Amino acid sequence: MAKIFCVANQKGGVGKTTTTVNLAAGLAKIGQRVLMVDLDPQGNATMGSGVDKRALELSVYDVLLESASVKEAAVLSDKCGYWVLGANRELAGAEVELVALEQRDKRLKAALAQADGDFDFVLIDCPPSLSMLTLNGLCSAHGVIVPMQCEYFALEGLTDLVNTIKQVHANLNADLQIIGLLRVMFDPRITLQQQVSEQLKDHFGDKVFDTMIPRNVRLAEAPSYGLPGVVFDPSAKGSQAFVEFAQEMVARVQRMGAPKVQAKLASGA
Repeated sequence: MAKIFCVANQKGGVGKTTTTVNLAAGLAKIGQRVLMVDLDPQGNATMGSGVDKRALELSVYDVLLESASVKEAAVLSDKCGYWVLGANRELAGAEVELVALEQRDKRLKAALAQADGDFDFVLIDCPPSLSMLTLNGLCSAHGVIVPMQCEYFALEGLTDLVNTIKQVHANLNADLQIIGLLRVMFDPRITLQQQVSEQLKDHFGDKVFDTMIPRNVRLAEAPSYGLPGVVFDPSAKGSQAFVEFAQEMVARVQRMGAPKVQAKLASGA
């Protein structure tokens, strides 16, 4: 059974797409079967996975409108080692078209269920706004991975996101929970970042991942080459951190299989 995770944060510019593609590449590198779903009409996660969004014959748009299955629309990124259900500008129109359809917020969930046995992990890159596309992602997922910078404005955005997840958990998807908070673009030399990091650990405890992703030039350069940093420069500190994060994710998912742990995590959602 595939474990499905949204990478979400209602604050823009926190590294959601960077986190999604590098976690996907890290998981693929350690032998996991991975599908990366791009739910952002900008298609950055698609392009950042070595797939040309302009050349897509089928995309997540077709899957949401049920004119194609996940198996038909997903393409393998040979360079990255994972499958990509890509997005392009067509997806912007899906917002309007979905409004009139039945089960409009659970279209992606139904489509992913048909491909459940083909993958170990499904990672969904969500747009920053709470839209019908984001709702489709949240309704599909077992949990949410929240990348965030250690700064005070990020803490305010986190409060909004937690409230959104609680509402979706209560009304649309009882399985949804916060899997963990990932500290990204972290610079230990900045006292403020250290303080916010400690506040996160004090408040959220083991919901904060042990792995921290450092601020890293090679990670920032990688998208211009159409690759995740893990593939572009495996020796970079940021790339190595994402592989460590992938290993931590696998371990956390294995622990989620224990009933007591599952109940504990669900109660914190």
